[in-house]
Amino acid sequence: MTYALLSVSDKTNILTVASKLVEKGVQLLSTGGTYKAIQEAGIPVQTVDSYTGFPEMLDGRVKTLHPKIHGGLLGLRDSEEHQATMKEHDIAAIDYVIVNLYPFKETISQNDVTLQDAIENIDIGGPSMLRSAAKNYQSVTVVTDPADYDTLINQLDQDGQTTFAFRQYLAGKVFQLTSHYDTLIADYLKNFNAGEQDFPVNEWDHKTMTFIDKESLRYGENGHQKAAFYKTLNPAANSIAAAKQLHGKQLSYNNLKDADAALKIAQEFDEPVAVAVKHMNPCGVAVGSTIEEAFDRCFQADNVSIYGGIVVVNRPVTLALANELAKIFLEIIIAPAFEDDALARLEKKKNLRLLTVSFDEKVAPYQEFISITGGLLVQDADLSDELPRQEITALPEQWTVATKRQPDQAQLDAMNFGMKVVKHVKSNAIIINNEYMTLGIGAGQMNRVGSARIAIKQAEEKDAALKGAYVMSSDAFLPMDDTATLAHEHGIQAIVQPGGSIHDEDSVVVCDANDMTMVMTGNRHFRH
Repeated sequence: MTYALLSVSDKTNILTVASKLVEKGVQLLSTGGTYKAIQEAGIPVQTVDSYTGFPEMLDGRVKTLHPKIHGGLLGLRDSEEHQATMKEHDIAAIDYVIVNLYPFKETISQNDVTLQDAIENIDIGGPSMLRSAAKNYQSVTVVTDPADYDTLINQLDQDGQTTFAFRQYLAGKVFQLTSHYDTLIADYLKNFNAGEQDFPVNEWDHKTMTFIDKESLRYGENGHQKAAFYKTLNPAANSIAAAKQLHGKQLSYNNLKDADAALKIAQEFDEPVAVAVKHMNPCGVAVGSTIEEAFDRCFQADNVSIYGGIVVVNRPVTLALANELAKIFLEIIIAPAFEDDALARLEKKKNLRLLTVSFDEKVAPYQEFISITGGLLVQDADLSDELPRQEITALPEQWTVATKRQPDQAQLDAMNFGMKVVKHVKSNAIIINNEYMTLGIGAGQMNRVGSARIAIKQAEEKDAALKGAYVMSSDAFLPMDDTATLAHEHGIQAIVQPGGSIHDEDSVVVCDANDMTMVMTGNRHFRH
């Protein structure tokens, strides 16, 4: 007799599969709720404990962990020795396994989940059966995804059995599932009490990662590239993965990358801030006493590049702000909320994406992952603490004034603003800014003075440029004195940079000779 074991938490179409197996002469074994559902449907089925002669015990923790189950799954059908052993111990072959797992992911996604709840939803018998069946896929058909039921039924109808290729495909899916499932458990337990570990933590020399909620994208960076978006379990509320889309078409691959970059800049600020991003670089960033003022300054920062860009604001969008935003072609607007009349105004633009993201929580430490051919780069996110979120009333502890001339209060404010922005600009990065907005941004040049020339040229084209507390902000040290010299030639009186070059003194000499001030913050912020 051919047996099938059915035990599923997701009972989608399970009765259809059960009926087909019985129709093909297969005896059904089942447990718990699955057994009850099949029996109540009038389909012949036997309990696992009546088959094994061993009762379920320990609150259901032990029910399928039995030699008659795993022997029936693992026994080689073409091995005389295996068949003799199975016959001796009255072990029948189990040729079909239809199993999916306890809802561990759904359990730990609940806000009020307890550790005990999580542990009780760690499936033991399910993965064990799946792995046994998948190892012996030459003879055993193991289905864990309801999406594969139709193919199973079609093959049974056509040939009375499944094909080797289908069984091998299903086995691969099993190990994908159990790897994903185990990684969710490992990550949960690893992070649960991480702050209380008062012993050496020895990491493995391998890294296993898992993601959920696959969303197929129309294409990647270019039309000929396939792409998809996967999320981590319970992504941070302030991340693009946790955003709620209120209006507009699906986000593209490039939209998601740009939105992520824009959010990271906005999260540097507590005061009202507006950020415009184009191609992973900011084209305008500004703060203000109101969010409307912040956006007005952001728009003035670069009213050309913002076209087709992404705007993030960290305050609710009002109707007054919506009216200004609606005048520009934008791909995305992200905010903590949209007032009803503002939402109605912006929803008139059919293709404009409107998203909400929480700004209630500060960014917690996390790791960044970058794929390269043949590997993965992992690093801590750049969340250095030398740049104050609050207003500066004195020189921050980690900063040093390298020149004879001391910065005034307005310059200190501008330096703090500039460094919080320039750390998100592709290196080599130079920006010209005052204490409340960017004036010129030089990004991604192969030498620093080249970025400085671009930033200065942009700044000089603006009416507001080179007036008041404007500074040059650099993401890394000045390797030669040419950038400081260029700054002086264009009337810039203050430079802020991390410092750390063996030639730092050359730039300091230029500044001292021209009554300029230079501050070094101590932390480099390359962004490749």
